Amino acid sequence: MEQLFSNQTSIFLVIFIVLVVFYILTRLIRIVPEYERLVILSLGRYGGTRGPGIVFVIPLLERAIRIDMREKFLDIPSQTAITQDNAPIAIDFLVYYRVIEPKLSVIAVEDVVSASTNIATTTLRAVIGDITLDDVLSKREQINDTLRVKLDEVTERWGLKVTSVEIREIEPPREVQDAMNRQMTAERERRAAVTRASGEREAAITVAEGEKQAAILRAEGQKQSAILQAEGDRQAQLLKAQGFAASLQAINAQASEIDGRTMSLQYLDTLRGIGASPSTKFVLPMEMATMAQQLVGSLSANGKVSTHPILQEEDQQ
Repeated sequence: MEQLFSNQTSIFLVIFIVLVVFYILTRLIRIVPEYERLVILSLGRYGGTRGPGIVFVIPLLERAIRIDMREKFLDIPSQTAITQDNAPIAIDFLVYYRVIEPKLSVIAVEDVVSASTNIATTTLRAVIGDITLDDVLSKREQINDTLRVKLDEVTERWGLKVTSVEIREIEPPREVQDAMNRQMTAERERRAAVTRASGEREAAITVAEGEKQAAILRAEGQKQSAILQAEGDRQAQLLKAQGFAASLQAINAQASEIDGRTMSLQYLDTLRGIGASPSTKFVLPMEMATMAQQLVGSLSANGKVSTHPILQEEDQQ
Protein backbone atom coordinates (compact mmCIF):
# COMPACT_ATOMS: atom_id res chain seq x y z
CA MET A 1 0.00 0.00 0.00
CA GLU A 2 2.80 2.37 0.84
CA GLN A 3 4.42 1.68 -2.51
CA LEU A 4 1.12 2.28 -4.38
CA PHE A 5 0.57 5.54 -2.51
CA SER A 6 4.13 6.57 -3.28
CA ASN A 7 3.58 5.86 -6.98
CA GLN A 8 0.36 7.94 -7.08
CA THR A 9 2.05 10.81 -5.32
CA SER A 10 4.85 10.72 -7.86
CA ILE A 11 2.36 10.77 -10.75
CA PHE A 12 0.49 13.77 -9.31
CA LEU A 13 3.76 15.55 -8.71
CA VAL A 14 4.85 15.00 -12.30
CA ILE A 15 1.50 16.22 -13.61
CA PHE A 16 1.70 19.29 -11.39
CA ILE A 17 5.21 20.04 -12.56
CA VAL A 18 4.17 19.65 -16.20
CA LEU A 19 1.24 21.99 -15.72
CA VAL A 20 3.44 24.55 -13.98
CA VAL A 21 6.01 24.35 -16.76
CA PHE A 22 3.29 24.66 -19.41
CA TYR A 23 1.81 27.68 -17.64
CA ILE A 24 5.21 29.29 -17.32
CA LEU A 25 5.95 28.66 -20.97
CA THR A 26 2.59 30.09 -22.09
CA ARG A 27 3.14 33.13 -19.93
CA LEU A 28 6.74 33.45 -20.99
CA ILE A 29 6.37 33.13 -24.75
CA ARG A 30 3.82 35.34 -26.53
CA ILE A 31 3.08 35.48 -30.26
CA VAL A 32 2.07 39.03 -31.17
CA PRO A 33 0.29 39.67 -34.52
CA GLU A 34 1.37 42.48 -36.81
CA TYR A 35 -1.54 44.72 -35.81
CA GLU A 36 -0.92 44.40 -32.02
CA ARG A 37 1.65 45.59 -29.53
CA LEU A 38 2.44 44.52 -25.95
CA VAL A 39 2.88 47.24 -23.36
CA ILE A 40 5.11 45.72 -20.64
CA LEU A 41 4.84 46.76 -16.99
CA SER A 42 7.81 45.42 -15.08
CA LEU A 43 7.05 45.40 -11.36
CA GLY A 44 4.50 48.17 -12.01
CA ARG A 45 6.84 50.36 -14.03
CA TYR A 46 6.76 50.85 -17.78
CA GLY A 47 9.11 48.32 -19.31
CA GLY A 48 8.69 49.08 -23.00
CA THR A 49 6.52 48.17 -25.96
CA ARG A 50 7.17 44.84 -27.66
CA GLY A 51 6.01 43.14 -30.82
CA PRO A 52 5.12 41.99 -33.35
CA GLY A 53 6.43 38.40 -33.49
CA ILE A 54 7.64 36.19 -30.64
CA VAL A 55 7.89 38.11 -27.36
CA PHE A 56 9.22 36.83 -24.04
CA VAL A 57 7.46 38.01 -20.89
CA ILE A 58 8.80 37.00 -17.50
CA PRO A 59 5.93 35.63 -15.42
CA LEU A 60 5.19 37.22 -12.07
CA LEU A 61 7.70 39.98 -12.79
CA GLU A 62 6.22 41.46 -15.96
CA ARG A 63 2.68 42.17 -17.04
CA ALA A 64 1.77 42.43 -20.75
CA ILE A 65 -1.18 44.52 -21.98
CA ARG A 66 -2.29 43.95 -25.57
CA ILE A 67 -3.04 47.06 -27.63
CA ASP A 68 -4.78 46.82 -31.02
CA MET A 69 -3.20 49.22 -33.52
CA ARG A 70 -5.91 48.87 -36.17
CA GLU A 71 -8.34 51.68 -36.98
CA LYS A 72 -11.59 51.41 -35.04
CA PHE A 73 -14.70 53.48 -34.64
CA LEU A 74 -16.89 54.73 -31.83
CA ASP A 75 -20.62 54.66 -32.44
CA ILE A 76 -21.79 57.74 -30.54
CA PRO A 77 -25.52 57.40 -29.76
CA SER A 78 -27.98 60.17 -30.51
CA GLN A 79 -27.15 63.31 -28.52
CA THR A 80 -29.41 66.32 -28.03
CA ALA A 81 -27.60 69.62 -28.52
CA ILE A 82 -28.79 73.23 -28.48
CA THR A 83 -27.89 75.39 -31.46
CA GLN A 84 -26.85 79.02 -31.29
CA ASP A 85 -30.44 80.12 -32.00
CA ASN A 86 -31.75 77.93 -29.12
CA ALA A 87 -33.16 75.12 -31.25
CA PRO A 88 -32.83 71.56 -29.85
CA ILE A 89 -31.50 69.06 -32.33
CA ALA A 90 -30.58 65.36 -32.07
CA ILE A 91 -27.36 64.16 -33.72
CA ASP A 92 -25.64 60.78 -33.81
CA PHE A 93 -22.26 60.26 -35.44
CA LEU A 94 -19.25 57.97 -35.83
CA VAL A 95 -15.68 58.66 -34.71
CA TYR A 96 -12.89 56.75 -36.48
CA TYR A 97 -9.58 56.50 -34.60
CA ARG A 98 -6.45 54.41 -34.19
CA VAL A 99 -3.77 54.04 -31.51
CA ILE A 100 -0.45 55.58 -32.46
CA GLU A 101 1.20 55.53 -29.00
CA PRO A 102 0.44 52.29 -27.13
CA LYS A 103 2.29 53.53 -24.03
CA LEU A 104 0.06 56.63 -23.62
CA SER A 105 -3.15 54.67 -24.28
CA VAL A 106 -2.30 52.50 -21.23
CA ILE A 107 -0.54 54.86 -18.87
CA ALA A 108 -2.14 58.29 -19.63
CA VAL A 109 -5.79 57.22 -19.32
CA GLU A 110 -7.68 54.50 -17.48
CA ASP A 111 -10.12 53.50 -20.26
CA VAL A 112 -9.27 55.15 -23.53
CA VAL A 113 -12.49 54.07 -25.29
CA SER A 114 -14.84 55.40 -22.60
CA ALA A 115 -12.84 58.60 -22.30
CA SER A 116 -12.97 59.14 -26.07
CA THR A 117 -16.73 58.53 -26.13
CA ASN A 118 -17.38 61.05 -23.36
CA ILE A 119 -15.13 63.70 -24.86
CA ALA A 120 -16.84 63.21 -28.23
CA THR A 121 -20.30 63.92 -26.79
CA THR A 122 -19.15 67.05 -24.93
CA THR A 123 -17.24 68.33 -27.96
CA LEU A 124 -20.34 67.82 -30.11
CA ARG A 125 -22.46 70.00 -27.80
CA ALA A 126 -19.77 72.69 -27.77
CA VAL A 127 -19.48 72.76 -31.56
CA ILE A 128 -23.23 72.73 -32.20
CA GLY A 129 -23.73 75.50 -29.64
CA ASP A 130 -21.73 77.89 -31.85
CA ILE A 131 -23.71 77.16 -35.05
CA THR A 132 -27.23 78.16 -36.06
CA LEU A 133 -29.84 75.57 -37.00
CA ASP A 134 -29.70 76.38 -40.70
CA ASP A 135 -25.91 75.96 -40.73
CA VAL A 136 -26.18 72.66 -38.86
CA LEU A 137 -28.55 71.34 -41.52
CA SER A 138 -26.57 72.66 -44.49
CA LYS A 139 -22.91 72.51 -43.39
CA ARG A 140 -22.48 68.91 -42.35
CA GLU A 141 -18.99 68.54 -43.85
CA GLN A 142 -17.77 71.64 -42.03
CA ILE A 143 -19.11 70.28 -38.72
CA ASN A 144 -17.36 66.95 -39.37
CA ASP A 145 -14.02 68.68 -39.89
CA THR A 146 -14.46 70.85 -36.80
CA LEU A 147 -15.31 67.86 -34.61
CA ARG A 148 -12.36 65.90 -35.96
CA VAL A 149 -9.89 68.70 -35.22
CA LYS A 150 -11.19 69.34 -31.70
CA LEU A 151 -11.33 65.65 -30.79
CA ASP A 152 -7.86 65.05 -32.15
CA GLU A 153 -6.48 67.86 -29.98
CA VAL A 154 -7.85 66.16 -26.86
CA THR A 155 -7.16 62.51 -27.66
CA GLU A 156 -3.62 63.18 -28.84
CA ARG A 157 -2.40 63.11 -25.23
CA TRP A 158 -3.91 59.63 -24.88
CA GLY A 159 -1.98 58.27 -27.87
CA LEU A 160 -5.02 58.27 -30.18
CA LYS A 161 -5.34 59.75 -33.65
CA VAL A 162 -8.87 60.71 -34.75
CA THR A 163 -8.88 60.05 -38.48
CA SER A 164 -12.46 60.95 -39.36
CA VAL A 165 -15.80 62.04 -37.94
CA GLU A 166 -19.01 61.34 -39.84
CA ILE A 167 -22.41 62.66 -38.80
CA ARG A 168 -24.87 59.90 -39.53
CA GLU A 169 -28.21 61.54 -38.84
CA ILE A 170 -29.52 64.95 -37.85
CA GLU A 171 -33.05 65.10 -36.49
CA PRO A 172 -34.45 68.61 -36.04
CA PRO A 173 -37.55 69.34 -33.91
CA ARG A 174 -40.99 68.43 -35.22
CA GLU A 175 -41.94 72.07 -35.82
CA VAL A 176 -38.77 72.63 -37.82
CA GLN A 177 -39.44 69.49 -39.87
CA ASP A 178 -42.96 70.70 -40.67
CA ALA A 179 -41.63 74.12 -41.66
CA MET A 180 -38.96 72.46 -43.82
CA ASN A 181 -41.60 70.30 -45.51
CA ARG A 182 -43.72 73.36 -46.26
CA GLN A 183 -40.70 75.21 -47.55
CA MET A 184 -39.73 72.26 -49.71
CA THR A 185 -43.27 72.06 -51.13
CA ALA A 186 -43.28 75.79 -51.87
CA GLU A 187 -39.86 75.54 -53.51
CA ARG A 188 -41.01 72.65 -55.70
CA GLU A 189 -44.12 74.56 -56.72
CA ARG A 190 -41.99 77.60 -57.51
CA ARG A 191 -39.63 75.52 -59.63
CA ALA A 192 -42.59 73.91 -61.41
CA ALA A 193 -44.08 77.34 -62.13
CA VAL A 194 -40.73 78.64 -63.36
CA THR A 195 -40.28 75.58 -65.55
CA ARG A 196 -43.80 75.88 -66.93
CA ALA A 197 -43.37 79.60 -67.63
CA SER A 198 -40.02 78.96 -69.26
CA GLY A 199 -41.56 76.26 -71.44
CA GLU A 200 -44.42 78.52 -72.47
CA ARG A 201 -41.98 81.31 -73.24
CA GLU A 202 -39.82 79.01 -75.32
CA ALA A 203 -42.91 77.72 -77.13
CA ALA A 204 -44.13 81.27 -77.86
CA ILE A 205 -40.67 82.23 -79.11
CA THR A 206 -40.56 79.16 -81.30
CA VAL A 207 -44.03 79.85 -82.74
CA ALA A 208 -43.19 83.51 -83.35
CA GLU A 209 -39.90 82.53 -84.97
CA GLY A 210 -41.74 80.05 -87.18
CA GLU A 211 -44.32 82.65 -88.21
CA LYS A 212 -41.51 85.10 -88.90
CA GLN A 213 -39.69 82.62 -91.08
CA ALA A 214 -42.95 81.71 -92.86
CA ALA A 215 -43.71 85.40 -93.53
CA ILE A 216 -40.18 85.92 -94.81
CA LEU A 217 -40.48 82.91 -97.07
CA ARG A 218 -43.89 84.05 -98.34
CA ALA A 219 -42.59 87.55 -99.03
CA GLU A 220 -39.54 86.09 -100.72
CA GLY A 221 -41.77 83.84 -102.81
CA GLN A 222 -44.03 86.74 -103.79
CA LYS A 223 -40.97 88.81 -104.64
CA GLN A 224 -39.55 86.07 -106.83
CA SER A 225 -42.96 85.52 -108.42
CA ALA A 226 -43.34 89.23 -109.17
CA ILE A 227 -39.81 89.37 -110.56
CA LEU A 228 -40.45 86.35 -112.76
CA GLN A 229 -43.81 87.72 -113.90
CA ALA A 230 -42.28 91.12 -114.69
CA GLU A 231 -39.48 89.40 -116.53
CA GLY A 232 -42.00 87.35 -118.46
CA ASP A 233 -44.06 90.45 -119.33
CA ARG A 234 -40.90 92.22 -120.42
CA GLN A 235 -39.86 89.31 -122.58
CA ALA A 236 -43.39 89.07 -124.04
CA GLN A 237 -43.52 92.78 -124.82
CA LEU A 238 -40.03 92.60 -126.27
CA LEU A 239 -41.02 89.68 -128.45
CA LYS A 240 -44.27 91.43 -129.43
CA ALA A 241 -42.38 94.60 -130.26
CA GLN A 242 -39.85 92.61 -132.23
CA GLY A 243 -42.69 90.87 -134.11
CA PHE A 244 -44.46 94.15 -134.74
CA ALA A 245 -41.20 95.70 -135.95
CA ALA A 246 -40.62 92.73 -138.21
CA SER A 247 -44.19 93.10 -139.56
CA LEU A 248 -43.62 96.80 -140.20
CA GLN A 249 -40.37 96.02 -141.92
CA ALA A 250 -42.13 93.45 -144.13
CA ILE A 251 -44.98 95.85 -144.89
CA ASN A 252 -42.51 98.61 -145.60
CA ALA A 253 -40.57 96.31 -147.87
CA GLN A 254 -43.70 95.39 -149.80
CA ALA A 255 -45.01 98.94 -149.80
CA SER A 256 -41.80 100.24 -151.33
CA GLU A 257 -42.52 98.12 -154.40
CA ILE A 258 -46.12 99.37 -154.87
CA ASP A 259 -46.72 102.34 -157.24
CA GLY A 260 -49.22 105.13 -156.78
CA ARG A 261 -51.91 103.52 -158.93
CA THR A 262 -52.11 100.49 -156.70
CA MET A 263 -52.39 102.69 -153.65
CA SER A 264 -55.22 104.63 -155.26
CA LEU A 265 -57.11 101.46 -156.13
CA GLN A 266 -56.64 100.20 -152.58
CA TYR A 267 -58.01 103.48 -151.31
CA LEU A 268 -61.05 103.18 -153.53
CA ASP A 269 -61.69 99.62 -152.36
CA THR A 270 -61.69 100.92 -148.78
CA LEU A 271 -64.22 103.61 -149.72
CA ARG A 272 -66.38 100.99 -151.41
CA GLY A 273 -66.44 98.91 -148.28
CA ILE A 274 -67.45 101.91 -146.24
CA GLY A 275 -70.20 102.80 -148.70
CA ALA A 276 -71.65 99.29 -148.69
CA SER A 277 -72.88 99.82 -145.15
CA PRO A 278 -76.72 100.44 -144.94
CA SER A 279 -76.32 103.52 -142.81
CA THR A 280 -76.27 106.93 -144.46
CA LYS A 281 -72.90 108.48 -144.43
CA PHE A 282 -70.90 111.05 -146.35
CA VAL A 283 -67.24 110.40 -146.94
CA LEU A 284 -65.22 113.35 -148.15
CA PRO A 285 -61.65 112.24 -148.25
CA MET A 286 -59.07 114.94 -148.24
CA GLU A 287 -57.13 115.47 -151.45
CA MET A 288 -59.97 113.77 -153.38
CA ALA A 289 -59.45 115.81 -156.47
CA THR A 290 -55.77 115.13 -156.51
CA MET A 291 -56.35 111.45 -156.08
CA ALA A 292 -59.01 111.37 -158.80
CA GLN A 293 -56.75 113.16 -161.20
CA GLN A 294 -53.93 110.77 -160.47
CA LEU A 295 -56.27 107.80 -160.89
CA VAL A 296 -57.81 109.07 -164.13
CA GLY A 297 -54.44 110.00 -165.45
CA SER A 298 -53.00 106.63 -164.72
CA LEU A 299 -56.00 104.82 -166.19
CA SER A 300 -56.04 107.00 -169.26
CA ALA A 301 -52.45 106.31 -169.87
CA ASN A 302 -53.14 102.61 -169.96
CA GLY A 303 -56.52 102.88 -171.74
CA LYS A 304 -58.35 100.94 -169.07
CA VAL A 305 -60.69 103.51 -167.57
CA SER A 306 -63.90 101.64 -168.32
CA THR A 307 -62.62 98.27 -167.13
CA HIS A 308 -62.38 99.06 -163.38
CA PRO A 309 -65.61 98.06 -161.59
CA ILE A 310 -65.57 101.00 -159.23
CA LEU A 311 -65.42 103.48 -162.11
CA GLN A 312 -68.19 101.60 -163.95
CA GLU A 313 -70.46 101.91 -160.94
CA GLU A 314 -69.74 105.62 -160.68
CA ASP A 315 -70.56 106.05 -164.37
CA GLN A 316 -73.83 104.22 -163.99
CA GLN A 317 -74.82 106.38 -161.08
